Amino acid sequence: MDAKRVRNTVRRWMFPTEGGSYMGGLENRPVLQHSYGSTVVDTDGKEYLDFQSGQMGAALGHQHPRMVAVIEKTMKTMMHSTNTMLNVPRLRLHERLGKLLPKPLEKSLFLVSGSDSIEASIDLARKATGGMDVIGLHAGLHGSTSYLTRSVSFNWDRRKHSIVAPATASILTPYCYRCPLRLKFPSCELQCLTSSLELADANFTGKPAAFIGEPVLSAGGIIVPPKGYYKAVREACDARGMLLIFDEAQTGLGKTGKMFGFQHEEGVSPDIIAISKHFGGGLPISGVCSTAAVAKKAVDNGYFATRSHATDPLLCAAGEESLKIVVDEDMPGRAARIERRIKRALRQMAKEFEIIGDIRGRGVLLGIEFVTDRKQKTPANEETKQIYDYCLEKGLIFQIRGVRDLKNVVRLVPPMTTTTEEVDRAMSVFYDALKSLGQRRRRRSSKR
Repeated sequence: MDAKRVRNTVRRWMFPTEGGSYMGGLENRPVLQHSYGSTVVDTDGKEYLDFQSGQMGAALGHQHPRMVAVIEKTMKTMMHSTNTMLNVPRLRLHERLGKLLPKPLEKSLFLVSGSDSIEASIDLARKATGGMDVIGLHAGLHGSTSYLTRSVSFNWDRRKHSIVAPATASILTPYCYRCPLRLKFPSCELQCLTSSLELADANFTGKPAAFIGEPVLSAGGIIVPPKGYYKAVREACDARGMLLIFDEAQTGLGKTGKMFGFQHEEGVSPDIIAISKHFGGGLPISGVCSTAAVAKKAVDNGYFATRSHATDPLLCAAGEESLKIVVDEDMPGRAARIERRIKRALRQMAKEFEIIGDIRGRGVLLGIEFVTDRKQKTPANEETKQIYDYCLEKGLIFQIRGVRDLKNVVRLVPPMTTTTEEVDRAMSVFYDALKSLGQRRRRRSSKR
């Protein structure tokens, strides 16, 4: 498709993009035509290292050969099936996932998108507890397709939605680099959680149902809660009869260096987890996983969740194969090795470039927060955009994220199949971007 046809199609047939969203301005970005491994190629034949794994759905690599094979095989036998009857790929996926889940998690149901799985998880908690109120972190993001998922995506401005779901409220994110209470961990003794829960208790409209959080807050700026935080959340939920929901869309199935992101916190066992993104190896399937006890209580109270394509044989076969790949090819181990290599390179850069304020994240879910002043931690929003533009021009793709109005965190999410050579090449481009930025800043200063 040539550039003229692209422009005409966008102008005449496509919804315009909302400028404040991460998709804003996509009309002016490269148009992708094909992909393989950790690489995407645009309509001009230019190659890019995809360090955002598509929309994180390509964390096993684009067109993983095993995924392509199982999809082709299943398409020739059964692509779609009714939800009112079981099919073999669905049963195989339930069994494969059930054996992979950390106990006492064992039950699963399947949907299509990450937002679906969050909506279904919250409804599951409400049906199982008889409660209503749900609290989440103020830098959390859990989906965009429904009234409910938008209402618990506090990192987006809820004022943009003319009305939000009742019984949804936020508590402070444990953002230690920019502590909202101006305290230091561990001497703070998790005061952000203690104070937030006191306010939550005062505002609950009835019996509370659940807390929802990400093991690593991704869209909120790659925030890793400090050690002991989620253990304290678990205890707080138990004390209030609430269930603990982990949104593992962006952290599950190997990406953090463990099978599930919550496993980095010893002694924490959730009641419900939601999985999606690369669950399916690039095809849209999501899952809600819970304990037998929670599932029974909810179903006894009328719970069910489905979509027309939720249990399609094609999607379920892809889901099963993706789980096999994660285990067979040790994706958690690969993610941990990539993390070590990238962080080592970034720490070396931080010795040279003062603009690097913080390096954080786990596995292949990594963030670099940029500041114009390390002591004051002044957000470098404009400079971060310049780094993004330079890297895009040089063939490296990633996204910019941050808490609320901040847009000063580069989020790197390379596929777990990314090679050492590709990691080093990406870090070389990143280094050049920082060096170029420094040169431009020095030139501007000399003209004053």
